[in-house]
Amino acid sequence: MEKEILSQYYIFLILIPILCGTVARYITLVVDYRQYPSYPNGYLIHLVAGFISSGIGAIAIPAILERNFEAITFLVLATEQFREVRKIEKESLQDLDNVEHVFRGEAYIDGIAKTFEARNYLSLLVSFLTSLTMHLVPHNIILINILSGILAGGIIFYILKNFSKGKSIGDIAQVKLAKITVKNSELYVDDIFVTNHLGTDRARNLVKDGGMAAIIYPNERHFNRIIDHHGQRQAIIFEACRMLGLKRYHYTKCDYETGRVAVMLVPIIYNEGSFIETIKKTPLLESIKKSSSLMKSNLNK
Repeated sequence: MEKEILSQYYIFLILIPILCGTVARYITLVVDYRQYPSYPNGYLIHLVAGFISSGIGAIAIPAILERNFEAITFLVLATEQFREVRKIEKESLQDLDNVEHVFRGEAYIDGIAKTFEARNYLSLLVSFLTSLTMHLVPHNIILINILSGILAGGIIFYILKNFSKGKSIGDIAQVKLAKITVKNSELYVDDIFVTNHLGTDRARNLVKDGGMAAIIYPNERHFNRIIDHHGQRQAIIFEACRMLGLKRYHYTKCDYETGRVAVMLVPIIYNEGSFIETIKKTPLLESIKKSSSLMKSNLNK
């Protein structure tokens, strides 16, 4: 009887960490307004990858305790395969860019690909620390041991999720609706000159009657370095066009004197609230983040 209980316990030592890691991957695999990854195929691919990474984390501790160093070498090699996740995601998104009305851009694609790679490591770490806790806690009461492992997995998941959580445009800037003005062939968003390529009456009427515009006001002057980055502006206009559809024109323009950025498009669905919220929720790209400590120290002198 004791052998049966012990054998069941060893099964739990593997299954519980795998379950915790897979659940952690599912929680982070949320289809938001950007609708990526698509479902159900996108869900299936990433959940299976999360399950595999959780399995790697779950068997690491038993392999070490059994001094099965060949298994440890195999685990290290298996984690190398997660880099392929980033490569596959990047290639897939680049292929999709060819059929979009507006490009995501290389910087945005790179950020998305890195995120999916990192989330597999998150599953691995949650599973690993759940397994480690279950091995460290005394085995006298199996239920307490299992609950301790789940609690440890939940805590590390909360810490890692908040640590890896990125910021969005709304965290560093204010976004407000703006007035579109067309003077001859010139387009203005409030007082910001955008373009002079509206050479026909049809184009001018289309922009005046169906255009929508907003201005992004950075909360601090140095934030305009981020907002004005070509990759970041491309991500903003992509998300806006993806949400509302694009009938014809789209522009972004920076006013370098004030750091404001104008965003304008002629959408298929005219919804000002969704337009503003989409811009606010556009993620800040990791590849363009810069430290402002040096600038602030020089300004304070």
